[in-house]
Amino acid sequence: MDWKAQLDPKRLPKHIAIIMDGNGRWAKQQGKPRMLGHERGVHAVREVTEACTEIGIEHLTLYAFSTENWNRPKEEVDALMSLLVSSLRAELNTFLKNKIRLRAVGNLASLPQSCQDELAETMKLTESGDKLELILALSYSSTWEITNATQLIAEKVKSNQLAVNEITPEVFAQHLTTAGIPDPELMIRTSGEVRISNFLLWQLAYAELYFTEVLWPDFGKQELVQAILNYQQRERRFGKTSEQLNDSSNG
Repeated sequence: MDWKAQLDPKRLPKHIAIIMDGNGRWAKQQGKPRMLGHERGVHAVREVTEACTEIGIEHLTLYAFSTENWNRPKEEVDALMSLLVSSLRAELNTFLKNKIRLRAVGNLASLPQSCQDELAETMKLTESGDKLELILALSYSSTWEITNATQLIAEKVKSNQLAVNEITPEVFAQHLTTAGIPDPELMIRTSGEVRISNFLLWQLAYAELYFTEVLWPDFGKQELVQAILNYQQRERRFGKTSEQLNDSSNG
């Protein structure tokens, strides 16, 4: 069966977020250095990104590097930053061919200048892409993002640009680095870990969570389809009862 034919095109999530976990464990299982796992993970990024364009997913957010990852050994961090730059260069043609627009969220100013420059250039070159928005979460954590948004709002209140009673959930969301991006409906985490690790805490409030034992380097189109099929079997109530949902759909 065609892998896409398994899905209901009317019930696709518009936005999928993925915690790409297991690169290091994959490499260890192969008896290889950790960086080989990260390099193999880039291939999984390409396959999943292309699959999303084929399926019709509009937004894909990948947790590429957390603020906590800065605590890893310097050699690994340096190698990851170098891999980011080389991967952006290598994937540019793929982005352009598939009409993918790149965006990045997080504390981007903390990235090495070479990474900032490569990101800026790639985002500019792909800004006309209208098939999929690929969002890389880099030097990102929700605690940092929420703290940063709070500081931005506090500054506006202090300078009388915003009144305290004007601070609503919508206003708060506009000060997050994900402003303008719809919240994910489906969050996938690979490698068997069952937690969301400081990822999109505000945005995932009503997302469906899917955890798989598959390590990220082995995650491909069929695994993505399985996650979406699982999502399509769920009833999304948003605090309502099943009866209320059925009444509104029948009306």
